[in-house]
Amino acid sequence: MLHKLNIRINKKLFRYLSYDVLIVCSMLVLFGAINIYSDTKRYAGIQYFKLQMSWLVIGLIAVGFIILIDYMVIANYAPLIYWSSIILLIINQFIGDTVNGATGWISIGSRAIQPSEFAKLALIIMLAKKLDDMEGKINNLKNFLTICFYAFIPMAIILKQPDMGMTMVCFFTVLGIVFIAGLDLRVIVGGLTGVIGLIVVIWNSPLMKPYWKGRLVAFINPEAYSKDYSFQLKQSLIGIGSGGASGLGYGNGSQYMFVPESHTDFIFAVIGEEWGLMGAIFILLLYGYLIVRFIHISKKSKDIFGKIICIGITASFLFSIFQNMGMTIGLMPITGITLPLLSYGGSSMLTNFIGIGLVLNIGMRRKKINF
Repeated sequence: MLHKLNIRINKKLFRYLSYDVLIVCSMLVLFGAINIYSDTKRYAGIQYFKLQMSWLVIGLIAVGFIILIDYMVIANYAPLIYWSSIILLIINQFIGDTVNGATGWISIGSRAIQPSEFAKLALIIMLAKKLDDMEGKINNLKNFLTICFYAFIPMAIILKQPDMGMTMVCFFTVLGIVFIAGLDLRVIVGGLTGVIGLIVVIWNSPLMKPYWKGRLVAFINPEAYSKDYSFQLKQSLIGIGSGGASGLGYGNGSQYMFVPESHTDFIFAVIGEEWGLMGAIFILLLYGYLIVRFIHISKKSKDIFGKIICIGITASFLFSIFQNMGMTIGLMPITGITLPLLSYGGSSMLTNFIGIGLVLNIGMRRKKINF
Protein backbone atom coordinates (compact mmCIF):
# COMPACT_ATOMS: atom_id res chain seq x y z
CA MET A 1 0.00 0.00 0.00
CA LEU A 2 1.50 3.30 -1.09
CA HIS A 3 1.95 6.07 1.44
CA LYS A 4 0.46 9.37 0.30
CA LEU A 5 2.60 12.50 0.28
CA ASN A 6 1.22 14.32 3.28
CA ILE A 7 3.29 17.21 4.60
CA ARG A 8 2.15 18.46 7.98
CA ILE A 9 3.70 19.25 11.31
CA ASN A 10 3.36 16.49 13.91
CA LYS A 11 4.39 18.30 17.06
CA LYS A 12 4.66 15.07 19.05
CA LEU A 13 7.32 13.79 16.65
CA PHE A 14 9.58 16.70 17.49
CA ARG A 15 10.15 15.17 20.92
CA TYR A 16 12.39 12.67 19.14
CA LEU A 17 14.26 15.13 16.91
CA SER A 18 18.00 14.98 17.59
CA TYR A 19 18.65 18.71 17.97
CA ASP A 20 22.20 17.91 19.11
CA VAL A 21 23.00 16.59 15.63
CA LEU A 22 21.87 19.87 14.05
CA ILE A 23 23.93 21.86 16.55
CA VAL A 24 27.09 19.84 15.86
CA CYS A 25 26.57 20.07 12.08
CA SER A 26 26.13 23.84 12.34
CA MET A 27 29.29 24.09 14.45
CA LEU A 28 31.25 22.24 11.75
CA VAL A 29 29.91 24.52 9.00
CA LEU A 30 30.65 27.67 11.03
CA PHE A 31 34.18 26.49 11.81
CA GLY A 32 34.69 25.63 8.15
CA ALA A 33 33.34 29.01 7.04
CA ILE A 34 35.72 31.04 9.20
CA ASN A 35 38.63 29.02 7.86
CA ILE A 36 37.40 29.47 4.29
CA TYR A 37 37.29 33.22 4.97
CA SER A 38 40.83 33.17 6.38
CA ASP A 39 42.01 31.41 3.23
CA THR A 40 40.11 33.44 0.60
CA LYS A 41 39.88 36.96 2.09
CA ARG A 42 43.07 38.06 0.33
CA TYR A 43 41.46 37.76 -3.10
CA ALA A 44 37.69 37.43 -2.53
CA GLY A 45 37.01 39.33 0.68
CA ILE A 46 33.95 38.00 2.48
CA GLN A 47 32.34 36.48 -0.64
CA TYR A 48 33.05 32.79 0.06
CA PHE A 49 32.16 33.16 3.73
CA LYS A 50 28.75 34.59 2.81
CA LEU A 51 28.16 31.89 0.21
CA GLN A 52 29.03 29.15 2.70
CA MET A 53 26.69 30.65 5.30
CA SER A 54 23.98 30.83 2.64
CA TRP A 55 24.41 27.10 2.02
CA LEU A 56 24.11 26.49 5.76
CA VAL A 57 20.73 28.25 5.75
CA ILE A 58 19.62 26.38 2.61
CA GLY A 59 20.80 23.10 4.15
CA LEU A 60 18.85 23.69 7.37
CA ILE A 61 15.75 24.57 5.33
CA ALA A 62 16.18 21.31 3.40
CA VAL A 63 16.40 19.42 6.70
CA GLY A 64 13.25 21.16 7.92
CA PHE A 65 11.37 20.12 4.80
CA ILE A 66 12.59 16.52 4.85
CA ILE A 67 11.67 15.83 8.49
CA LEU A 68 8.06 16.82 7.80
CA ILE A 69 7.62 13.87 5.43
CA ASP A 70 7.38 10.31 6.72
CA TYR A 71 10.52 8.67 5.35
CA MET A 72 8.49 5.68 4.14
CA VAL A 73 6.83 8.05 1.68
CA ILE A 74 10.31 8.76 0.32
CA ALA A 75 10.80 4.99 -0.06
CA ASN A 76 7.91 4.93 -2.55
CA TYR A 77 9.71 7.49 -4.70
CA ALA A 78 13.08 5.69 -4.55
CA PRO A 79 12.99 4.48 -8.20
CA LEU A 80 12.06 7.99 -9.41
CA ILE A 81 14.85 9.56 -7.34
CA TYR A 82 17.37 6.97 -8.51
CA TRP A 83 16.61 7.05 -12.25
CA SER A 84 16.35 10.86 -12.23
CA SER A 85 19.88 11.00 -10.84
CA ILE A 86 21.07 8.59 -13.55
CA ILE A 87 19.50 10.77 -16.25
CA LEU A 88 21.21 13.80 -14.71
CA LEU A 89 24.55 11.98 -14.80
CA ILE A 90 24.03 11.11 -18.48
CA ILE A 91 23.07 14.70 -19.32
CA ASN A 92 26.20 15.82 -17.51
CA GLN A 93 28.30 13.71 -19.92
CA PHE A 94 27.10 15.90 -22.81
CA ILE A 95 26.79 19.40 -21.35
CA GLY A 96 28.90 19.25 -18.19
CA ASP A 97 31.87 21.50 -17.47
CA THR A 98 35.31 19.96 -17.09
CA VAL A 99 37.04 20.91 -13.83
CA ASN A 100 40.47 19.45 -12.95
CA GLY A 101 40.14 16.84 -15.67
CA ALA A 102 36.65 15.58 -14.69
CA THR A 103 33.42 16.50 -16.47
CA GLY A 104 31.43 16.57 -13.27
CA TRP A 105 29.61 19.91 -13.15
CA ILE A 106 26.55 21.43 -14.82
CA SER A 107 26.48 25.22 -14.88
CA ILE A 108 23.26 26.98 -13.88
CA GLY A 109 23.78 30.70 -14.31
CA SER A 110 26.75 31.79 -12.22
CA ARG A 111 26.58 28.63 -10.09
CA ALA A 112 27.10 24.93 -10.84
CA ILE A 113 25.81 21.63 -9.48
CA GLN A 114 27.67 18.33 -9.17
CA PRO A 115 25.27 15.55 -10.28
CA SER A 116 27.43 12.80 -8.77
CA GLU A 117 26.78 14.18 -5.25
CA PHE A 118 23.03 13.72 -5.76
CA ALA A 119 23.57 10.34 -7.44
CA LYS A 120 25.45 9.13 -4.35
CA LEU A 121 22.45 10.00 -2.18
CA ALA A 122 19.99 8.49 -4.67
CA LEU A 123 22.05 5.28 -4.70
CA ILE A 124 21.78 4.96 -0.91
CA ILE A 125 18.01 5.47 -1.04
CA MET A 126 17.57 2.92 -3.84
CA LEU A 127 19.67 0.23 -2.16
CA ALA A 128 17.79 0.80 1.10
CA LYS A 129 14.48 0.38 -0.74
CA LYS A 130 15.59 -2.80 -2.49
CA LEU A 131 16.96 -4.37 0.69
CA ASP A 132 13.72 -3.48 2.47
CA ASP A 133 11.73 -5.16 -0.34
CA MET A 134 14.04 -8.20 -0.03
CA GLU A 135 13.49 -8.26 3.75
CA GLY A 136 17.27 -8.01 4.10
CA LYS A 137 17.94 -11.35 2.37
CA ILE A 138 21.06 -10.18 0.54
CA ASN A 139 22.73 -13.61 0.38
CA ASN A 140 20.09 -14.79 -2.07
CA LEU A 141 21.92 -14.76 -5.45
CA LYS A 142 19.14 -12.93 -7.31
CA ASN A 143 18.91 -10.29 -4.59
CA PHE A 144 22.67 -9.83 -4.47
CA LEU A 145 22.89 -9.38 -8.25
CA THR A 146 20.05 -6.85 -8.07
CA ILE A 147 22.00 -4.79 -5.54
CA CYS A 148 25.12 -5.04 -7.73
CA PHE A 149 23.13 -3.89 -10.76
CA TYR A 150 21.84 -0.73 -9.09
CA ALA A 151 25.24 0.02 -7.57
CA PHE A 152 27.13 -0.49 -10.84
CA ILE A 153 25.19 1.96 -13.06
CA PRO A 154 25.97 5.26 -11.29
CA MET A 155 29.53 4.23 -10.42
CA ALA A 156 30.27 3.31 -14.05
CA ILE A 157 29.00 6.69 -15.29
CA ILE A 158 30.88 8.61 -12.58
CA LEU A 159 34.06 6.66 -13.39
CA LYS A 160 33.68 7.68 -17.02
CA GLN A 161 33.56 11.41 -16.15
CA PRO A 162 36.25 10.55 -14.88
CA ASP A 163 35.86 11.18 -11.13
CA MET A 164 37.87 8.61 -9.21
CA GLY A 165 37.20 10.29 -5.86
CA MET A 166 33.41 10.10 -6.04
CA THR A 167 33.62 6.58 -7.47
CA MET A 168 35.58 5.56 -4.38
CA VAL A 169 33.04 7.21 -2.06
CA CYS A 170 30.18 5.36 -3.76
CA PHE A 171 32.09 2.07 -3.68
CA PHE A 172 32.89 2.21 0.03
CA THR A 173 29.37 3.42 0.80
CA VAL A 174 27.96 0.35 -0.95
CA LEU A 175 30.55 -1.82 0.81
CA GLY A 176 29.39 -0.49 4.18
CA ILE A 177 25.75 -1.14 3.29
CA VAL A 178 26.23 -4.75 2.16
CA PHE A 179 28.46 -5.52 5.14
CA ILE A 180 25.85 -4.30 7.64
CA ALA A 181 23.12 -6.00 5.60
CA GLY A 182 24.87 -9.29 6.38
CA LEU A 183 26.49 -10.21 3.07
CA ASP A 184 28.65 -13.34 3.43
CA LEU A 185 32.22 -12.27 4.23
CA ARG A 186 33.56 -14.71 1.64
CA VAL A 187 31.64 -12.80 -1.02
CA ILE A 188 32.98 -9.48 0.25
CA VAL A 189 36.58 -10.74 0.25
CA GLY A 190 36.10 -12.26 -3.20
CA GLY A 191 34.60 -9.03 -4.45
CA LEU A 192 37.47 -6.93 -3.11
CA THR A 193 39.94 -9.31 -4.74
CA GLY A 194 38.07 -8.90 -8.01
CA VAL A 195 38.19 -5.11 -7.66
CA ILE A 196 41.97 -5.25 -7.21
CA GLY A 197 42.18 -7.30 -10.39
CA LEU A 198 39.94 -4.81 -12.18
CA ILE A 199 42.19 -1.95 -11.09
CA VAL A 200 45.17 -3.75 -12.64
CA VAL A 201 43.24 -4.10 -15.91
CA ILE A 202 42.09 -0.45 -15.86
CA TRP A 203 45.65 0.68 -15.08
CA ASN A 204 46.73 -0.63 -18.49
CA SER A 205 43.69 0.64 -20.37
CA PRO A 206 42.68 4.02 -21.88
CA LEU A 207 40.26 4.46 -18.94
CA MET A 208 43.23 5.16 -16.67
CA LYS A 209 43.96 8.83 -17.23
CA PRO A 210 47.62 9.92 -17.05
CA TYR A 211 46.99 12.27 -14.12
CA TRP A 212 45.38 9.39 -12.16
CA LYS A 213 48.52 7.33 -12.67
CA GLY A 214 50.60 10.32 -11.72
CA ARG A 215 48.71 10.87 -8.49
CA LEU A 216 48.91 7.22 -7.48
CA VAL A 217 52.60 6.91 -8.31
CA ALA A 218 53.26 10.21 -6.52
CA PHE A 219 51.39 8.90 -3.48
CA ILE A 220 53.80 5.96 -3.30
CA ASN A 221 56.89 8.09 -3.95
CA PRO A 222 56.00 11.77 -3.32
CA GLU A 223 59.58 13.07 -3.30
CA ALA A 224 60.11 12.03 -6.91
CA TYR A 225 57.13 14.14 -8.06
CA SER A 226 57.37 17.12 -5.70
CA LYS A 227 57.24 19.63 -8.58
CA ASP A 228 54.08 18.29 -10.21
CA TYR A 229 51.77 15.54 -8.96
CA SER A 230 52.80 15.70 -5.30
CA PHE A 231 53.29 19.49 -5.16
CA GLN A 232 49.88 19.90 -3.52
CA LEU A 233 50.68 17.25 -0.90
CA LYS A 234 54.14 18.73 -0.19
CA GLN A 235 52.71 22.21 0.45
CA SER A 236 49.91 20.74 2.57
CA LEU A 237 52.38 18.81 4.74
CA ILE A 238 54.51 21.92 5.27
CA GLY A 239 51.45 23.91 6.31
CA ILE A 240 50.05 21.28 8.68
CA GLY A 241 53.51 20.61 10.11
CA SER A 242 54.15 24.30 10.78
CA GLY A 243 50.92 24.43 12.79
CA GLY A 244 52.36 22.20 15.49
CA ALA A 245 50.24 21.45 18.55
CA SER A 246 48.31 24.71 18.89
CA GLY A 247 48.63 26.31 15.45
CA LEU A 248 49.99 29.66 14.30
CA GLY A 249 46.78 31.44 15.25
CA TYR A 250 43.73 32.41 13.23
CA GLY A 251 44.69 34.55 10.26
CA ASN A 252 48.41 34.01 10.80
CA GLY A 253 48.91 31.12 8.39
CA SER A 254 50.49 31.61 4.99
CA GLN A 255 51.71 28.23 3.72
CA TYR A 256 48.22 27.15 2.64
CA MET A 257 48.31 29.99 0.10
CA PHE A 258 50.54 27.70 -1.95
CA VAL A 259 48.11 24.76 -1.73
CA PRO A 260 45.78 24.47 -4.76
CA GLU A 261 42.09 24.06 -3.83
CA SER A 262 42.84 25.02 -0.22
CA HIS A 263 39.30 26.27 0.49
CA THR A 264 37.66 23.14 -0.96
CA ASP A 265 39.46 19.78 -1.05
CA PHE A 266 42.38 20.93 1.14
CA ILE A 267 40.61 22.95 3.82
CA PHE A 268 42.22 20.64 6.41
CA ALA A 269 45.60 22.15 5.48
CA VAL A 270 44.28 25.58 6.48
CA ILE A 271 42.91 24.23 9.76
CA GLY A 272 46.13 22.35 10.51
CA GLU A 273 48.31 25.41 9.99
CA GLU A 274 46.22 27.95 11.89
CA TRP A 275 44.73 25.74 14.62
CA GLY A 276 47.29 22.94 14.83
CA LEU A 277 46.72 19.54 16.39
CA MET A 278 44.13 21.00 18.76
CA GLY A 279 42.03 22.18 15.81
CA ALA A 280 42.26 18.74 14.18
CA ILE A 281 41.21 17.04 17.43
CA PHE A 282 38.29 19.47 17.75
CA ILE A 283 36.81 18.60 14.37
CA LEU A 284 37.51 14.89 14.85
CA LEU A 285 35.55 14.98 18.11
CA LEU A 286 32.63 16.68 16.35
CA TYR A 287 32.73 14.15 13.51
CA GLY A 288 33.02 11.29 15.98
CA TYR A 289 29.96 12.54 17.82
CA LEU A 290 27.96 12.67 14.58
CA ILE A 291 29.00 9.17 13.53
CA VAL A 292 28.08 7.72 16.92
CA ARG A 293 24.68 9.43 16.78
CA PHE A 294 24.05 8.18 13.22
CA ILE A 295 24.86 4.61 14.27
CA HIS A 296 22.64 4.93 17.33
CA ILE A 297 19.71 6.13 15.20
CA SER A 298 20.35 3.26 12.77
CA LYS A 299 20.14 0.72 15.59
CA LYS A 300 16.86 2.23 16.80
CA SER A 301 15.30 2.27 13.32
CA LYS A 302 12.00 0.44 13.11
CA ASP A 303 12.63 -1.06 9.64
CA ILE A 304 15.32 -2.13 7.19
CA PHE A 305 14.83 0.89 4.93
CA GLY A 306 15.58 3.31 7.75
CA LYS A 307 18.52 1.28 9.01
CA ILE A 308 20.20 1.08 5.60
CA ILE A 309 19.67 4.80 4.91
CA CYS A 310 21.48 5.61 8.18
CA ILE A 311 24.28 3.14 7.44
CA GLY A 312 24.73 4.51 3.91
CA ILE A 313 24.97 8.11 5.13
CA THR A 314 27.35 7.03 7.92
CA ALA A 315 29.60 5.10 5.51
CA SER A 316 29.67 8.02 3.09
CA PHE A 317 30.66 10.45 5.86
CA LEU A 318 33.26 8.09 7.33
CA PHE A 319 35.06 7.39 4.07
CA SER A 320 34.95 11.03 2.93
CA ILE A 321 36.45 12.18 6.25
CA PHE A 322 39.14 9.49 6.18
CA GLN A 323 40.00 10.03 2.51
CA ASN A 324 40.06 13.83 2.67
CA MET A 325 42.16 14.11 5.82
CA GLY A 326 44.30 11.20 4.70
CA MET A 327 45.19 12.78 1.38
CA THR A 328 46.29 16.04 3.04
CA ILE A 329 48.86 14.21 5.17
CA GLY A 330 49.98 11.59 2.65
CA LEU A 331 48.07 8.58 4.00
CA MET A 332 45.76 8.39 0.95
CA PRO A 333 46.15 9.31 -2.74
CA ILE A 334 44.86 12.73 -3.71
CA THR A 335 41.30 12.75 -5.06
CA GLY A 336 38.70 15.49 -5.40
CA ILE A 337 36.76 14.62 -2.25
CA THR A 338 35.51 17.40 0.01
CA LEU A 339 35.63 17.33 3.81
CA PRO A 340 31.94 17.02 4.80
CA LEU A 341 30.41 20.28 6.10
CA LEU A 342 33.83 21.97 6.30
CA SER A 343 34.92 22.36 2.66
CA TYR A 344 33.46 25.07 0.47
CA GLY A 345 30.90 23.74 -2.00
CA GLY A 346 27.17 24.03 -2.54
CA SER A 347 26.39 20.58 -3.96
CA SER A 348 28.29 18.70 -1.26
CA MET A 349 26.85 20.91 1.49
CA LEU A 350 23.26 20.49 0.29
CA THR A 351 23.49 16.71 -0.21
CA ASN A 352 25.17 16.31 3.19
CA PHE A 353 22.30 18.15 4.84
CA ILE A 354 19.73 16.16 2.88
CA GLY A 355 21.41 12.98 4.14
CA ILE A 356 21.43 14.33 7.69
CA GLY A 357 17.76 15.25 7.31
CA LEU A 358 16.94 11.67 6.32
CA VAL A 359 18.79 10.30 9.36
CA LEU A 360 16.93 12.74 11.66
CA ASN A 361 13.64 11.79 9.98
CA ILE A 362 14.28 8.12 10.71
CA GLY A 363 15.21 8.92 14.30
CA MET A 364 12.00 10.91 14.81
CA ARG A 365 9.87 8.04 13.55
CA ARG A 366 11.67 5.20 15.29
CA LYS A 367 8.49 4.28 17.14
CA LYS A 368 4.78 4.54 16.47
CA ILE A 369 3.22 7.71 17.81
CA ASN A 370 -0.20 7.33 19.39
CA PHE A 371 -2.62 10.24 19.24
